[in-house]
Amino acid sequence: MSFFPTAPKRPHPITQHGETRIDNYYWMRNREDPEVMRYLRAESDYLEEVMGHTKPLQDLLYAEMKGRIKETDSSLPEKRGGYIYYTRMEEGHQYPIYCRKKESPENSEEILLDQNLLAAGKSFCSVGALIVSPDGNKLAYSVDVEGTEVYTLYLKDLVNQVIYPEAIENTFSSVYFHTGVEWANDSETLFYITLDEAERPYRLFIHKIGTSTSQDTLIFQEDDEAFSIFIQKTRDEAFILTHHHSTRATETRFLFADQPAGELRVLSPRVDGVEYFPTHQEGYFYIVTNYLAKNFRLVKASVEHPELEHWQEIIPHREDVLLDYVDAFKNHVILYERKDALRQIRIIGANNAVHYVKFPEPTYNVDWESNSNYDTNIFRFRYSSLITPPSIIDYHMDSGEWQLVKQEEILSGYDISKYVSERIHATAADGKLVPISLVYKKDLNRDGNNPMLLYGYGAYGAAIDADFNSRRFSLLDRGFVFAIAHIRGGSDMGRAWYEDGKLFNKKNSFTDFIACAEHLIKEGFTSKEKLAIEGGSAGGLLVSACLTMRPDLFKAVIAKVAFVDVITTMSDPTIPLTTLEYDEWGNPEDFEYYKYMLSYSPYDNIRPVEYPHLLITTGLNDPRVAYWEPAKFAAKLREVKTDNNLLLLQTNFSSGHAGASGRYDNLKEVAIDYAFLIDRLCGLTTASVRDEEVLRPIELQNAESIIRQDLSVLQ
Repeated sequence: MSFFPTAPKRPHPITQHGETRIDNYYWMRNREDPEVMRYLRAESDYLEEVMGHTKPLQDLLYAEMKGRIKETDSSLPEKRGGYIYYTRMEEGHQYPIYCRKKESPENSEEILLDQNLLAAGKSFCSVGALIVSPDGNKLAYSVDVEGTEVYTLYLKDLVNQVIYPEAIENTFSSVYFHTGVEWANDSETLFYITLDEAERPYRLFIHKIGTSTSQDTLIFQEDDEAFSIFIQKTRDEAFILTHHHSTRATETRFLFADQPAGELRVLSPRVDGVEYFPTHQEGYFYIVTNYLAKNFRLVKASVEHPELEHWQEIIPHREDVLLDYVDAFKNHVILYERKDALRQIRIIGANNAVHYVKFPEPTYNVDWESNSNYDTNIFRFRYSSLITPPSIIDYHMDSGEWQLVKQEEILSGYDISKYVSERIHATAADGKLVPISLVYKKDLNRDGNNPMLLYGYGAYGAAIDADFNSRRFSLLDRGFVFAIAHIRGGSDMGRAWYEDGKLFNKKNSFTDFIACAEHLIKEGFTSKEKLAIEGGSAGGLLVSACLTMRPDLFKAVIAKVAFVDVITTMSDPTIPLTTLEYDEWGNPEDFEYYKYMLSYSPYDNIRPVEYPHLLITTGLNDPRVAYWEPAKFAAKLREVKTDNNLLLLQTNFSSGHAGASGRYDNLKEVAIDYAFLIDRLCGLTTASVRDEEVLRPIELQNAESIIRQDLSVLQ
């Protein structure tokens, strides 16, 4: 085996507040420096070499995970206008095909967009916006082929099946919320958002179909660098809303969707520390707000007088319930709440009658579907748990009937009765009880000998719910326990839970996670020699900070696209997201924040001690956590650490923050992660699989030769 890669040390002094830090790897920020690519390539080659003995296992893991997927499948159809819309996946294809039919079933399929064709010849392809005009005749869609999250917006004539000549570059979109593009009700006017040099969404334009983009009208520019702008149409299609968002305050503006050239009115002017999120129903805005309510409350105001001074309280603040979000149908208001780290759905119907949707398991996840029909008594949502596959539910809001309309098929003979999910609690250093969601095989012995993967995030108020992941069963079937630590920094237990894990309280996230690890060891689920931890992005900061604080506690760590160079990044306002996040992490221009952030920044706290086995990942085009942060972290660890444990840096050279975009390519990345864990925690001699349990029967014959080869290597 060749020697591990080394990066040249080029001392770079950084002086702040009269103190000087020497950064030997600051030069990695310059991607034009040939040495940068040489180092990243060398690390990738090293990973291939030292993980070479796990290649048969990687192939087997890939076959298992792929074998659980119904490769040719279709989403539930959804009626919009005179069409039925749905998405198809085809066996062997990486990406979805977006389709529709006229309402009558006998009508032929119309393909709106085949993402596989867009991705042809490309290593990465993400579709952001995908929105049909109200008259059904035009499609707006945006594409990112580099992973930079900078999208080009295209327009398609669905009648003649041709692309309009205008293409709009540098636009914002979100693969999660589709909040960057909206149609006016005339089906001729399109609203879109562009990015500034730091890739902050800040300008809102109007475009008329068939005209030059040079004629587009700028209708708003967000000049406050702490704010981003997003756009959304209300469910009843009455208004276009612009959401102006910072980590400390929000503001919404609105205009009538029938009058795209009309006035963009402020719903209520922004006030530092005040957040509000509206929806519209029959002449009123229903608004979730933290004004005079740490955990948020529900108010309403008329469209004519929507300002804060006119807000009428509907549901008051509650100490034990976080009000997350409000949505509205014609005759029902839907509230998404969170209590005891679990999401709840509260429905307000006729005559203000209130009831909650009942969920059957102790730990679960629930997300809303698009629900494009405004005038309906059926609310569609997606339910899953650590052991229940994603299930689409049509919930009858008047009767409370729960109707299962589709459940994801998990092939290869998945049997829910073989697994257990539960919720337990660890006690943090200050006495707070931290929830932990767990899943494992029913025959598990709590003797401390079980390999475990503990996952966490803990930032931005994001709650991590216990959802289903079919890939995870390749670990569970090998005796692993999987756990989620619902630590502070998320809003799992309310707004105070978030605020107790940010700014000067950030270290609570790390000590909570450590307390969860220690509790799981104490309860016999695992041991220090069998415990691995994983987190990505801000979760990568979490596991990396815990790594530097307690390197003795873990056997292996996976830090994906990890935010590890906290001081340097937050001191550079030209880096995307920096100015937007001063209220999350602090501004190191302030000496007190500088000292506090420096005390936990993983890159700045590497010591000459023994560290666990490490797999660090990055994306070369990542706009959220620049590639140089994980790269520098790996290089400095190699320089300083005193152990001979494995340290791997994996760079995806054609993607960004989310890794590979294709579903099969993504499985291959997961297979590397899992092979690393199995190898480091179990050893390959114990890595053989229960073949019939994890491969679908129809694939067993095709896989036999691979399995025989794998088992000969593993044994």
